[in-house]
Amino acid sequence: MTGTVNNTPPDSFSLSAYDYELPEELIAQRAVEPRDSSRLLVVHRERGVWEHRKFLDLPEYLDAHDLIVANNSRVMKARLLGHRLREEKGQWIPGGKTEFVLLEELRPGVWEGMFHAAAKHRPGVRFEVPTPDGKGLRGVLIRGASGSSHGTVVAEFDRDPVESGAGELPIPHYIKRAAVSQDEADYQTIYAKLTGSAAAPTAGLHFTDCVLQKLREKNVGWAEVTLHVGLGTFRPVKAEDIRTHHMHEERFEIAPNTAEKINQKKTQGGRILAVGTTSVRTLESAWQRQSLAAGPGRTSLFIYPDGPRGFHVVNRLLTNFHLPRSTLLMLVSAFGGRDLIMRAYRDAVEERYRFFSYGDSMLIL
Repeated sequence: MTGTVNNTPPDSFSLSAYDYELPEELIAQRAVEPRDSSRLLVVHRERGVWEHRKFLDLPEYLDAHDLIVANNSRVMKARLLGHRLREEKGQWIPGGKTEFVLLEELRPGVWEGMFHAAAKHRPGVRFEVPTPDGKGLRGVLIRGASGSSHGTVVAEFDRDPVESGAGELPIPHYIKRAAVSQDEADYQTIYAKLTGSAAAPTAGLHFTDCVLQKLREKNVGWAEVTLHVGLGTFRPVKAEDIRTHHMHEERFEIAPNTAEKINQKKTQGGRILAVGTTSVRTLESAWQRQSLAAGPGRTSLFIYPDGPRGFHVVNRLLTNFHLPRSTLLMLVSAFGGRDLIMRAYRDAVEERYRFFSYGDSMLIL
């Protein structure tokens, strides 16, 4: 007897298991004002239920047993919009449009990034980006996309691209408008400190001084880590079997006093609430046996339901609503339970929640 081989992965490993219908009008195009007026879907894992609240209500669910850990990375003006240069009779002639998104500085003036242009992404391609001082910023590819498994390139610039003022804030592609001056405030958390991200750690965008004050009054702890958001966070999953997806490395750092504070809370039997998936990946990557290690590091950690990595540090999670089929949704599903999270997402759509970076938030208890 013969038959066909079924190569379809089990449900929890299937990319299509993390899909959902989202009307385009629910994709938030601007931040709400004030930030803490955003909605908060509170999910209770053990009971398998959820409730609809406002972000301003967050302190009601926390007390002195909780320590909040947030990512304090600041978003760079990482998007460089310019044009290609071609040499003709000893002169550089402007050509088609280009876009370079800064991801990581490898050495002074040399950056890994994402490059978009009509031309092939091969070494030697030159481009120029306008600057406020009128001098322009010039770059040349020294490693093409074919030299990277993730499709990134490496470019050398004639001066510091960040200090040149050439960059724009890299608001996501699903925000169907150009970045404006208001985004420079809206697309940063109020506690952002260390510049280096190509996208915002958006779960923290809802915090206000008012909410932080209420948390202090309840003796809720606060700690910060740094993970510079890059391609690992927002690179799409293309394989139907998600187990074959490989994350791009991102840089993180945990200060010694932060590690000590988290380890002490864990020893006391307290709860660690991570603000966003980047904080989760930082903490879980730095967990070594029975404690959290301080220092710099790099992570390509991919957490998904029924995967090889669980949660050793994080007990509670505050997060935004994520794109279908994304690694972020998979991490949230691993934490909250895939069936519960997907049901909560469907209800959020019915209740007209606002989705993605400037959208509403979810608290998983």
